[in-house]
Amino acid sequence: MSYRNQFIWQRAVQLAINCYKFTRLFPKSELYGLTSQIRRSSVSVASNIAEGYGRRSKQEYLQFLHIALGSLRELDTQLIIAKEVDLGQGA
Repeated sequence: MSYRNQFIWQRAVQLAINCYKFTRLFPKSELYGLTSQIRRSSVSVASNIAEGYGRRSKQEYLQFLHIALGSLRELDTQLIIAKEVDLGQGA
């Protein structure tokens, strides 16, 4: 079985795709701000799930899942901020 068959990885990849599409609506002035941060943290979720899957032990895998969870919390925070300052409304 590959990490690509994991439901959690598939959902994380879709989340990153959705974040890329969503941040296209952000103003160009945010390219190096929240746009970049949202994209990086969303990609990090899927990347850490995949990397952890390839590790030798269950403990290492769990460590990477915790890192992915941390990236997910970062992303949640960034999306809350983006909403509060009305980014993504085509502003």
